[in-house]
Amino acid sequence: MNYLVTGGAGFIGSTLVDRLLALGHRVTAYDNFSTGQRPFLESALANPNFRLVEGDVLDLPALKRAAAGAEVVYHLAANADVRFGTHHPDRDLQQNTVATFNVLEAMRANGVKRIGFSSTGSVYGEPDVFPTPETAPFPIQTSLYAASKVAGEGLISAYAHGFGFQAYIFRFVSILGERYTHGHVFDFYAKLLANPHQIEVLGNGKQRKSYLYVQDCIDAILTVSERATEPVTVVNLGADEYCEVSDSLGWICERLGLNPKRVYTGGARGWIGDSPFIFLDNAKLKTFGWKQTLSIRAAVERTLDYLRANQWVLEARKAA
Repeated sequence: MNYLVTGGAGFIGSTLVDRLLALGHRVTAYDNFSTGQRPFLESALANPNFRLVEGDVLDLPALKRAAAGAEVVYHLAANADVRFGTHHPDRDLQQNTVATFNVLEAMRANGVKRIGFSSTGSVYGEPDVFPTPETAPFPIQTSLYAASKVAGEGLISAYAHGFGFQAYIFRFVSILGERYTHGHVFDFYAKLLANPHQIEVLGNGKQRKSYLYVQDCIDAILTVSERATEPVTVVNLGADEYCEVSDSLGWICERLGLNPKRVYTGGARGWIGDSPFIFLDNAKLKTFGWKQTLSIRAAVERTLDYLRANQWVLEARKAA
C-alpha cells in the first residue's frame, strides 16, 4: 500500500516510516524539519519505496501534492510543546487544529479515505475515573495543546461522517524509546549533564504518569488500523501501569550512577496544563489483540541509553 506520514522525520513518525517500509509498503514522509531530524530517516532514504517531501502542513497546496496516490494518511505532525503553550497561544491552533484541517482537505482532494491521527490522553484533562476509558466525559480543558487536539478529533470525526472517511484516533500517553527528542527523560538527562550534583524537579515529584515504549505504540497503531471496522475508532494507547516522576528520576540517576540533591519547585503540577495523574484504560486496545512488551522502567532506561549513545540529539535540540 501507499502511505503518507506527516511528521515523518520525527520521533514516532520516523519509527512508523521504518516499520511500514519493513512491511513492504510505499511511504512518503512529509516534514518541515522544525523538530524532525534527517538522521532518523537515514535507512529510509536508502529504500526505493521511500519518498521524502520537505514541506509544512500549513501549506495546503504542497500537502495536496504530497498526498497524491496515498491510500492511508498517518497524521503525526504537531506542536507538542505543552509546557510553553501559553507563551505562544496561536501555535497549537495553527500547527495542530488548522494543520489537521489541511490534512483532511488534502485527503479529500485526492480521494484518500483512511486517516490515523495522533491525539493525546491530555484530552481527558483531570478526570475522576482511573484508569480513564475512552468513554470518560470530556472535562474543561486545561491546556491549549489538549484543546487543539480535541478540535482535531472533532474535525476528523465530522469528515469521516460527512465524506465517508475511516478514522483511527489514537489518544497517546507520553511515548519513550529510541529517537526520543523531548520530554522528562531528555530534560532530566540534560540537567544532570550540566550539574550531576543537584537537579530541579518541576512540581512536587509526585505527579503520576503513564508512559509507553515507541515500538509498542507502533504495534498498537498498525494493529488497530488493520482490524478496526467502524467509521471512527477512538482508542487509548497507554501502558498497564504508571509511576511517579520521582520514581523515573530515581531510575535515571541509578542508571547514571548519580545521587544528586533534588530541588522541587512545589505544587501538584509542573506547569500550567500539567495533569497530575495520567493513567489510561487499555481494555479497548487489547480487544484488537495488542499486548504491551516493555515496562515503563525498561522504557525509561532504554530511552536514557539511547540519549547517552546519541549526544548529537541533545546538541540538535540546543541548536533548534
